[in-house]
Amino acid sequence: MDTYGNSLDAKGRPIVRTGVNAFVFRPDGTFLMGIRKGSHGAGTWGLPGGHLEFGESLEECVHRELKEETDLEVSNVQFFTVTNDFFTNEKKHYTTNFFTAKVMDSEKEAQIMEPNKCDEWAWFTWEEVMDYYREGEDKENKFKEGPLFLPTASLILQREELHPLGFHLMKSVPKTKFVKE
Repeated sequence: MDTYGNSLDAKGRPIVRTGVNAFVFRPDGTFLMGIRKGSHGAGTWGLPGGHLEFGESLEECVHRELKEETDLEVSNVQFFTVTNDFFTNEKKHYTTNFFTAKVMDSEKEAQIMEPNKCDEWAWFTWEEVMDYYREGEDKENKFKEGPLFLPTASLILQREELHPLGFHLMKSVPKTKFVKE
């Protein structure tokens, strides 16, 4: 381990970690974000997610992290995109895999299951988040509710053309089977 708590490879270099973040959508098109605490990104708004565990698929990680963090269950988990995130102050480097998912019980509210890691959960639209990035010329972290967690900000900066709800809705449409007559 280095002085920042990073695992090191055989040559003494910090290891790049893999994380997942999930856009969990309700039927009204809003998605869940929480205020992080107790870890890198403390005080920022981020999507539910976490570290991939050894032997776990990315989709299993999404289900596990959502249950652990929010007590919500989801369906229709779909890979969305990936970002490359370097946390300068913490000297941490992640690739973050983004997913979209549908909350199974839209009446159930997200619970704070890990109070040492999250202060609150709230629902937002992508437009609410993007509007604050479109204001001004410098594209700094301007979300009105507070700063965004680096992977979410990276998603906007690295993949601005992508729209998570549009992708989710497109992937939610049942596939049509064409049958020759």
